[in-house]
Amino acid sequence: MAESRARAVFLDRDGVLVEDVDYVRSVRQLAVLPGAAEAVRRLRKAGLKVVVISNQSGVGRGYFSRRTLQRIHAELKARLARAGARLDAIHYCPHLPPGKGVKACGCRKPETGLVMKAARRWDLELSECFFVGDSTADLQAARNAGCSPILVKTGKGGRDGRYKAKPDVACKDILGAAEWILKELRK
Repeated sequence: MAESRARAVFLDRDGVLVEDVDYVRSVRQLAVLPGAAEAVRRLRKAGLKVVVISNQSGVGRGYFSRRTLQRIHAELKARLARAGARLDAIHYCPHLPPGKGVKACGCRKPETGLVMKAARRWDLELSECFFVGDSTADLQAARNAGCSPILVKTGKGGRDGRYKAKPDVACKDILGAAEWILKELRK
């Protein structure tokens, strides 16, 4: 009998896990959204990997350093851990958006470089994975990677209109998305 491959839930950071404040530049600005820790805890309890996939062009723009971003991510992990939740990884793209002499990279959403990195690490079956985001770039990244895209109404709530990708489902917030995913797994 063949061993089944791992499944994951990819989460955007800003507007999904934490409040979207147009570049979290310091630990002081970090605000975990209500229900985020419970959602992560429930997804992990169901045996899913939980991986953050985030565009962080603030590094490329010089708004904050990679070291500051690492401190922000360490604090995010610590706050979730205090609530009994644990992320498997945080992958981020520090590059500027393409245009005006800037070449596109393979890791900035909607590209799939960061998702593929996680897929290789845990031998994920991407068609069995979910991607929760608040922007159309998140939804397009999910479609490009072959994951099920889920829109949350927090943060941008899909109103950015940059891509035409549609979600499989729209949920109020990350906890609603987690509940939908868990129902799908029981089918």
